[in-house]
Amino acid sequence: VLAQGLRWPRPLPLLMVQAFAPPFRAEAGGARRTRPGDKNFERAVCVALVQAVADACRLAAELSRRAEKLLAVAPKLRAKGAGDVIFLLLNEDAVVGSLTTKNLSRFAARRLFERLQQLEAVRELSGRASFRLFGL
Repeated sequence: VLAQGLRWPRPLPLLMVQAFAPPFRAEAGGARRTRPGDKNFERAVCVALVQAVADACRLAAELSRRAEKLLAVAPKLRAKGAGDVIFLLLNEDAVVGSLTTKNLSRFAARRLFERLQQLEAVRELSGRASFRLFGL
């Protein structure tokens, strides 16, 4: 119902992200967490859901800005397979840095991702030098 109200194409498990959030912590520093059936459980669920929706909207706005940036720098890319890479970046969570396609060797992909990083259109997500993942 919430996803329909926000016109999202798919529902998201928003409460899973908030499972250990402050609304479910016991009051007055108790060691026990708020659980179903407790006095304030319904309130904790509502507060956690509102916080999760706000976080999801912030993240969606940030991803939208990054996608617009990627589309803005696309004309500056001269690699033959750049269109395939941009399509994957816009439709997948992460793309491997050594991606090979019909028009793009892994060496060309590495140079393309380095160029996209220089243009601040993508981020390196893995933090590893040997196996790199890129995404918005």
